[in-house]
Amino acid sequence: MTIYSQHANRGKVQILASYQAPDGVRSVTVTSVENTALATPLVNALNRVSAYATVPLTVWDERRGATGRYPAGHLAALVEQDARDGLLHGAHSLWYEYVKLLLRRALTDLDAATASVPEPVRTAVKAEIDAEVSALIRASEDPGPEGPGDLRLCEFDNPFVTFESRRGNVYLGDPHCLKGERLRLDRLEFGVSRKRLEQAVDDLRILYDAFDRCDNERANLIIEDSLFVDFDPWEEPGHRQFLNIFAPMPGSREAAWQLEIGRWISDDLDDDDDSETGQTILRCVLATPPSASELVEVLNLAVAHDRQLAVWETTPVGEALEGTGFVVTLRYED
Repeated sequence: MTIYSQHANRGKVQILASYQAPDGVRSVTVTSVENTALATPLVNALNRVSAYATVPLTVWDERRGATGRYPAGHLAALVEQDARDGLLHGAHSLWYEYVKLLLRRALTDLDAATASVPEPVRTAVKAEIDAEVSALIRASEDPGPEGPGDLRLCEFDNPFVTFESRRGNVYLGDPHCLKGERLRLDRLEFGVSRKRLEQAVDDLRILYDAFDRCDNERANLIIEDSLFVDFDPWEEPGHRQFLNIFAPMPGSREAAWQLEIGRWISDDLDDDDDSETGQTILRCVLATPPSASELVEVLNLAVAHDRQLAVWETTPVGEALEGTGFVVTLRYED
């Protein structure tokens, strides 16, 4: 429910917290640091923490036809270090568990941002987080505007948050992207059993963990009609192949992890036509779920070695992709 910013002042950089109060938007100074190199990651992490903590409390859970509220249990992780592991447990819904993953990453980045600042700055940041949590708890229990003039307000369905994504398409805190992201995840779990939902949440955690930990800055986490991570270096000359790693679909009877190598094919013989279609060349259908570390290895290898995807593209059925344990089970153009 708070937007953080930085402002140069008398040779230092102030970190400001802005929030909606009964008499309008207020801004207060949280702390100050020596330079923008310290301020920027701190402001970025604070904005993401606020966004991921706030958003679930400002939207309705409408998955089953009835209007309900999302849990507020994630707030404990903001003030209790031991509660962070709880962000990796539970199966309320794909969207809520996804938000918890993003919140955990943001809190880890906040720890990193405060590790190199003086103790008074860390104390001030902790006090700010405590104030944010107290306001969020109050908002989750009583969203009315009554209270002192400096009270932080939380407007339902219109969270006062912003942040810059770390990378990929992770924009949960952006109000303009929020609803579409949530509805796509809701559609993926529609009609599935509780057991299958729990498995789907576990699969999402594996996929997100691999995306988050890999060194492949061109990998993207995609949430559409399916959940997958893609790596597509097509902008680099001579690179026509792409890599997709699909998590199982929650509602599919034959749910399995799949890794595919594809190639971009021109739709027209005319060299002036830029239209292209992606064509799957081979697929690795996995008998058991992979570990996040195995997926990290694939994503890192794909970007570490020039033309690695082209080498993998030639792998015959029954053999593993070079440097990995993923065995090709299907080829489509032979």
